[in-house]
Amino acid sequence: MSVEFCDTNLFVYAYDRSAGEKHHRARDVVNGLWQSANGALSIQVLQELFVTLTRKLATQLTLQDARSLIADLATWRVVEPNRQDVLEAIDNSQRWRISFWDAMLLTTADKAGASVLWSEDLNHGQVYGGVTVCNPFREP
Repeated sequence: MSVEFCDTNLFVYAYDRSAGEKHHRARDVVNGLWQSANGALSIQVLQELFVTLTRKLATQLTLQDARSLIADLATWRVVEPNRQDVLEAIDNSQRWRISFWDAMLLTTADKAGASVLWSEDLNHGQVYGGVTVCNPFREP
């Protein structure tokens, strides 16, 4: 089974109806991962998503609605990083010359066995370890 890992921004756009075309593209990716049961994410993504949905959007979700969404996504494959993962992310951030948080995301994606990381924050098509970044908002 192939696993595809999602960055927080993909979920934000998928659930933010005001995001225009990004909403539709992100929703298609998320729906496809729901249907295939191949979606993965990390505790970091769940945390960031909750904060963004309840504090940073123009139309914020209620705490209960955001909690319900997080509970649904928690049924996906969720990576819970440990101490060694944090140390590996530090090393990866140096190796790949990216932020610690991006390295943490890639490290947990690799730990999940993901071949793909859906994100707009890193270079489309770039491979980090065994994980390839795919930007769903990039024009073909």
